[in-house]
Amino acid sequence: MDLIRTPKGILTSNLNGTKCSCELKVEKVKMLDRFNNKKPNVGTLHLTATHLIFIDPEGKKEAWILHTHIASVIKLPISTSGSPLQIRCKNFLSVTFVIPKERDSHDIYTSLLKLSQPVNIHELYCFHYTASNEDLPKRSGWNKFDLQAEYARMGVPNDRWVLTLINKDYEICDTYPRFLYVPTSASTAVLVGSSRFRSRGRLPVLSYLHKNMAAICRCSQPLSGFSARCVEDEQLLSCILKSSPNSEYMYVVDTRPKINAMANKAAGKGYENEDFYRNIKFQFFGIENIHVMRNSLQKLVDACELKIPSMNAFLNGLESSGWLRHVKSVLEAAAFIAEALEKGTSVLVHCSDGWDRTAQTCSLAALLQDPYYRTITGFQVSCD
Repeated sequence: MDLIRTPKGILTSNLNGTKCSCELKVEKVKMLDRFNNKKPNVGTLHLTATHLIFIDPEGKKEAWILHTHIASVIKLPISTSGSPLQIRCKNFLSVTFVIPKERDSHDIYTSLLKLSQPVNIHELYCFHYTASNEDLPKRSGWNKFDLQAEYARMGVPNDRWVLTLINKDYEICDTYPRFLYVPTSASTAVLVGSSRFRSRGRLPVLSYLHKNMAAICRCSQPLSGFSARCVEDEQLLSCILKSSPNSEYMYVVDTRPKINAMANKAAGKGYENEDFYRNIKFQFFGIENIHVMRNSLQKLVDACELKIPSMNAFLNGLESSGWLRHVKSVLEAAAFIAEALEKGTSVLVHCSDGWDRTAQTCSLAALLQDPYYRTITGFQVSCD
């Protein structure tokens, strides 16, 4: 394998003359396109610190694959034309490169595994990047999202919602931000008590505030079991309800299938008992957990990569994957939350631990409600 170095470590390698920092390249690599019966593209494969780049100048074919987009790298059996590497990406791209020498194929394979699956976050390239010909400060881009500025845009803090620093050292919840926004009427004792009653300490906190003062709050499931209760948690939900002036009740949306939530009661968890929480209306949405979602996504990918593709086979594979049903469940929950907000009713959203399903439905509901999140900058903020 050729090691490419220039005095500044820069190689002009693509058709448009764009510069990229390169370390390795392999010539005469074939890029297979199973949807194209013509002869495969033959070109040069470049492995950089951030991308795998394939360039075929004659066929005017160029493909850039970001390392962090790679889901899996598979070494296929060696053939007479070389050693194939199949790369599947998280953005549904699937491509096979046939590399002439097995040794080169193995080197790229092991390198891609390390680059696409770093053991530690500090192994990511962004922590080691130094600009060679640009005057960029090290903090450039890191402050794109400012949590407090985003709440200020929503008009928070105000006379109903306030900033609390009880989690400034991540002692209450290590998966929440340092700055949390809670009802003004909720005391520190109430907040701490509620966090002890919620899975992983994820107490109810403000996620989005509508202009009519209806709120989306998020949390994790309560540690209720079959009969346990927490007075502080009940008081906190009452404070959230009182912070919304236009409704006499609030919704608690459990995004899980009800049977899953009921099963969690046997493990000392579960969902809120309506006998203990006043003026709440409970709503279940049957969104499956992350493991079911991943299995469904894999079936969808398999349907997109049929060896003998046909419309019938694809539609059958799509149906059996269940993927569209999962998307429908998420959209239904988000639409319900958005409609409740529009009517002035606050909504508390959770699943088991308050991530995945909760994040999806809360962010989608805000996207439906607030035009700001449908701008480029706003969409970036909502993803953060």
